[in-house]
Amino acid sequence: MAYSRVHKDRGELRIHENLDELGTDLAEYIAELSEASVKERGVFAIAISGGSLIGLMGKLREAPYHKTVDWAKWYIFWADERVVGKTHADSNYKLAKDGLLSKVPVVPSHVNSINDSVSAEEAADDYEFHIRQLVKTRTINVSDNSDCPKFDLILLGMGPDGHVASLFPDHPMLDEKSEWVTFITDSPKPPPERITFTLPVINSASNVAVVVTGETKAEAVHLAIDDVGSDYLSLPARLVQPTKGKLVWFLDKPAASKLDGSQFSE
Repeated sequence: MAYSRVHKDRGELRIHENLDELGTDLAEYIAELSEASVKERGVFAIAISGGSLIGLMGKLREAPYHKTVDWAKWYIFWADERVVGKTHADSNYKLAKDGLLSKVPVVPSHVNSINDSVSAEEAADDYEFHIRQLVKTRTINVSDNSDCPKFDLILLGMGPDGHVASLFPDHPMLDEKSEWVTFITDSPKPPPERITFTLPVINSASNVAVVVTGETKAEAVHLAIDDVGSDYLSLPARLVQPTKGKLVWFLDKPAASKLDGSQFSE
């Protein structure tokens, strides 16, 4: 059985016994946010990442969600993407399409992938321009306290080094404040060329969920959530701190195994 804790500074933690339980809870969470957003705004603007996240979203393909979710109202974006062709094994778009989007009745024109035929810099500029047009029409909401887009949900994974989206430790792009979408050509993980949402966009979302599994990421979870001193304040995952939105961590027990339990209230 999953249990939820609230950290005094770092949002809600949902800790699960196993991946199946985590996937069930994640699907319910996404479906509830989708329903609330469609009821309030008529659309659900969701940004996703790659990695194991798509597999953990898999229960959305199954009953009851494949029929109860209003898929036609979903507008899907990528919080980060590798600058490769859409059929390339490294493509987050391909991962999402094969694992989820081709299995549910989303509207193809609502799937907002990057232009994969240009440079990383051009792809980032193009993607930001596209998002700006959708903010103008309020397909994507706008932040209350900045001009940033206010996605209904941004779903992120986290690497063992504490990176989120394609924002890596000690990388200059962590300090980017003016752009919504930026690019890197020196990713420490291949492929080197990527586009990524910047921290102001991530932190302007109505809801941000960070999904982390496995013992290899337990130390990074500890550094991202616990009070560990000023040395780790610049860890990318620690910089995820929605300005007015809600932050939820979905963890399995191995990923949560190094957390300091004294900082939580049930």
